[in-house]
Amino acid sequence: MSKAKGNIAKWAGALAVSVLVLPSYAADIRPMIKAGYDFGGETLVTVVFTDGSRDSIKANEGLFFGGGASIVNDTKDMEIELTLSYKFQTITANNGDVDWTRWPLEALVFYRLPQVRVGGGLTYHLNPKLSGSGVVGGLDVKFQNALGFVLQADYRLTDRANLGVRYTSLEYTVTGGGAGAAKSNGIGITFSGSF
Repeated sequence: MSKAKGNIAKWAGALAVSVLVLPSYAADIRPMIKAGYDFGGETLVTVVFTDGSRDSIKANEGLFFGGGASIVNDTKDMEIELTLSYKFQTITANNGDVDWTRWPLEALVFYRLPQVRVGGGLTYHLNPKLSGSGVVGGLDVKFQNALGFVLQADYRLTDRANLGVRYTSLEYTVTGGGAGAAKSNGIGITFSGSF
């Protein structure tokens, strides 16, 4: 195991311990939804159109939406979010499309103040895949599942709705022994709400 993965494993253990020691006598567990858009990362693919213009997909780019559970402790100053989302970015043309898709599984812990909350945690991206259709139908690149981290700060719109910014850091590696890796470090905007 690499030093970086070992540090992430230690951090995951600390996150799990912090979840276990939260006072939970009257924990409030609610279903939640989230959506947002991330920017940045290394370029995965560049498409050249027939008119000479270009468009690219970067490793962190994509619209995401999903759901899960929000757990707020009895003193209302700590919150845990456990979510699964679908994240995608697409380049569309008349004669073909390029799609970059993955399933982020996240465990985030937040410290809540009256108007903001700050925190972070782990993200694990399942089934990352770059695929094409039409004239780029031969494009089919699969990546290994990737573990990384998220830092996030939100403005609390209400007690159950948040709007914020996030920073994600992870690296995708091509599966099957193929050469190639892409850093997916970048920022994003996010909305979440529980009900």
